[in-house]
Amino acid sequence: PIEHGHATSYTTFTQHHEQQQKHIQTLVKATLPVAVHTQLGGYHSLPVVHAAPVVLKSAPHVEEHYAYPKYQFKYGVEDHHTGDIKQQQEVRDGDVVKGEYSLHEPDGTILTVKYVADKHSGFNAVVHRQGHASHPQHVAKAVVAVPLHHR
Repeated sequence: PIEHGHATSYTTFTQHHEQQQKHIQTLVKATLPVAVHTQLGGYHSLPVVHAAPVVLKSAPHVEEHYAYPKYQFKYGVEDHHTGDIKQQQEVRDGDVVKGEYSLHEPDGTILTVKYVADKHSGFNAVVHRQGHASHPQHVAKAVVAVPLHHR
């Protein structure tokens, strides 16, 4: 004989859209008809279970908003106590980024880097060093080791 029953299946789909900060979650519940075959006779075996295929409902399609990338910034640090003197500025318009930064090196020179980056040429930078490096002269005192005599 064939006995008929029902089985319940749950499936969860999660889709993240980071740019819009939305979280979409769909819970699908499918009730499946199940046919169980049992065997008549002298010995008993485990029943054979056949389940109908699960039909899934997908999450609704959400269009992601594409914001045109455009920004500019500029900042600088001038700390004469620590000697930390630097600045940077950058402008982006679409796929093109242009900028420059400079910093005062410990040897007294100023290092300036001007750069351009785009999807055709990649990242290109021109480095320029201004000023003359000065290295302070440290005079080392000679230390003479003299053995101690036992008294």
